[in-house]
Amino acid sequence: MSTSVHEPPTGEARGGRAPRMTGRQRLVLFLLLGAQFMIAVDFSILNVALPVVGEGLGFPLARLQWIATAFALAAAGFTLLFGRVADLLGRKRVFLAGMAVLGASSLLGGLATGPGVLLLARVLQGLATAAVTPAGLALLTTSFREGPLRERALALNGALMSAGFTAGAILGGLLTDLLSWRWAFFVNVPVAALVLALAPRVVQDARPAGRGRLDVPGALTVTGGLLLLVLGLTRAGESGWTDAATLGSLLAGLALLAGFWHLERRSAHPLVPVRVLRRRSVVWGNTAGLLAFATETSLVFLLTLYLQEVLGYSPLATGLAFGVLGLGTVLGGTLGGRVVGRFGTRRAIAGGGLLQAAATVSLVLLGTSSSWLWLLLGATFVGGVGNMLTIVGFMVTATSGLPDEEQGLATGLATMTQQIGITLGIPVMSAVATARTTALGDSGPGGVLSGVTIAALVNSGLVLAGSLIPALMLRRRDAHGGA
Repeated sequence: MSTSVHEPPTGEARGGRAPRMTGRQRLVLFLLLGAQFMIAVDFSILNVALPVVGEGLGFPLARLQWIATAFALAAAGFTLLFGRVADLLGRKRVFLAGMAVLGASSLLGGLATGPGVLLLARVLQGLATAAVTPAGLALLTTSFREGPLRERALALNGALMSAGFTAGAILGGLLTDLLSWRWAFFVNVPVAALVLALAPRVVQDARPAGRGRLDVPGALTVTGGLLLLVLGLTRAGESGWTDAATLGSLLAGLALLAGFWHLERRSAHPLVPVRVLRRRSVVWGNTAGLLAFATETSLVFLLTLYLQEVLGYSPLATGLAFGVLGLGTVLGGTLGGRVVGRFGTRRAIAGGGLLQAAATVSLVLLGTSSSWLWLLLGATFVGGVGNMLTIVGFMVTATSGLPDEEQGLATGLATMTQQIGITLGIPVMSAVATARTTALGDSGPGGVLSGVTIAALVNSGLVLAGSLIPALMLRRRDAHGGA
């Protein structure tokens, strides 16, 4: 069994006091959370700047989405592989290598003079994200043993990740308006340099337990399957679910993932042991996380349509409106560790889902007047709190009960779930909203509003299913005392 840097046995071990972080743990938390926040910002920082980027580099309008797609494909497709590689080669090594690539690729993107160079930079940023996120999370979980401190650390991580998505939209608008879209890339460089300067001396990592071998067939099939799945989901948002290329990508991706399952059952050194995939905590924790990320990120997309197409807000004003959502997620993350510690992960997932669903369903009341903005702001704040409670419950559940040497695998699975959820939600909700608008034959503000409200109703139903069903299945696990 590998060792890890844990909090000293004060607090609960002596006298029942709540455990406290050491000075080193606080610094480790600061560095790792800073890196994860920067990664989250990268997911959304270019979204509001895409038209300006296209004009500056000569991107045709129809190809603009590939600036986001190139990043998403690499980030989601390679996360599970890099999470396992971190277990085998050392999480600290993979984390530092990923941060170095992130800094270099951000500099390359900021200096890009043509579409090809920019897309290469985005692919490299996605690969860096696929390495940094699971490795950083594994370093976080192995720095704090299971219990209140780990729950608190994961809650803060979830809060900053969600806040990062919102901050990215706001920061992207500000940098583009005040300086240049290139600063959406350049802003990463000093942060990466700071982490690379401090982390080698501050972050500790146990040596890998033995010389594990990489399951190459498993790595190829799962990476190929995830790449095709994400590509299919992305194309669904652009060309529809019945498009031949969309269906082909989705079916081929699912076939490769099915092949991966059969390979892992027979492999002597599986990339993902089947026993891990069969754990209720892994299966149902990740199910809750998948739908939590899919519903909240797609709701941001729907409300962006509402704010810009119905109320006529500018991209910058839209980004600022979502600052309230960011405040809600920060509050939810701050409370998440305490809620999990007091009520357990199952109740945190269920309670957070109920809160988010109630806030989301209230959006069916939105109208065409800007006076309804107060409802949107209140609902997104409350929904953000609920969503973050579910996400904290998901992260604690999905990473618990596994030894330190498998934490890279656990966090790789959780990160893959997060990224697929982010990719999945928008095309699904876009299809629902578009179907309603098409049925009405109204592409104006009234039709867009009707599509948004119907999609919000479906979204709230998915939130309920994604929180209550996993909570029920985890209760069955607790009742039977098994994993």
